Amino acid sequence: MSAPENTPPGTPRSTRQIVLASRPQGWPTPENFRLEQADLPELLPGQVLVANRWMSVDPYMRGRMNDVKSYVPPFQVDRPLEGGAVGEVVASASPDVAVGRTVLHGAGWREHAVLDAGSVTVVDPALAPGSAWLGALGMPGLTAYAGLMAAARFRPGDVVFVSGAAGAVGSLVGQIARLSGAARVIGSAGSPAKVARLLELGFDAAFDYHDGPVLEQLRAAAPEGIDVYFDNVGGDHLEAAIDVLTTGGRVCLCGAIAQYNATEPPAAPRNLALAIGKLLSLQGFLVGAHQDLAPEFREKMTGWLAAGRIVRDETVREGLDEAPQAFIDLLAGANTGKMVVRL
Repeated sequence: MSAPENTPPGTPRSTRQIVLASRPQGWPTPENFRLEQADLPELLPGQVLVANRWMSVDPYMRGRMNDVKSYVPPFQVDRPLEGGAVGEVVASASPDVAVGRTVLHGAGWREHAVLDAGSVTVVDPALAPGSAWLGALGMPGLTAYAGLMAAARFRPGDVVFVSGAAGAVGSLVGQIARLSGAARVIGSAGSPAKVARLLELGFDAAFDYHDGPVLEQLRAAAPEGIDVYFDNVGGDHLEAAIDVLTTGGRVCLCGAIAQYNATEPPAAPRNLALAIGKLLSLQGFLVGAHQDLAPEFREKMTGWLAAGRIVRDETVREGLDEAPQAFIDLLAGANTGKMVVRL
């Protein structure tokens, strides 16, 4: 293959990528993934070649591994996976994105990507480290902010309960709620260390859902009830929240990680009828529907991070080879904060 016309000498001609080898049945296993070497196409006018430095693994990716119709197309078997990534432009055939710029894009799970310049977002590495654009300043951060403010219609003085509270989204929801005037912020997590971390982040109360029924622990943490529930888990957490929500309570249905790998229908919630008499609002939420809030969110989050008022936790794995296990471990709750892979 001849050298691409718009590619400087010494630029990589091939890359490594992770493809979906087979669709998981229940929990993903390493056998569902395959590491491959692939040629890089020549740059066409208006394209850039990006060397990825960081990539994201996120719970929503599990749903894309199933061959079902959803709000986003499923991953294809024997094709590279996709997801958030931050990298450096190492070759450019675009007047809009120069070599050396740091960009955010959606072609993760590979070490290099050829992309249309219009599909990347130039970010400022001096403003925040590269990985922050995959976490607090990226999709998880906007998810936390828009889910709380738009879907859950947060009001100062609310008592807020967050499940999966030590994860990338949940840890930010709790901190944003506290900074925005919540009366009390409660979180659930899956280990004593994560519970301790939530208290360090400013949560007023936190509990380990392994320590007993979620309903009992939530009632103890919120004896007067909760006004907002930010749901990352579903199942018994959603059932408990419906029971403890006050009249007019609001739920942001953001995720349901408790059932992403389930092979049987979920047993809970069994108390949805309570939503009638309590006048509850259960709002399904997709972050893509709230891009209008992105400028407001980025301005606030940049200020909070610069002032040290929000802490962004990360769990970092090293190298593309580790990406599949990082994803599997994420689904098992091995992360505190955002799970990222450094490439």
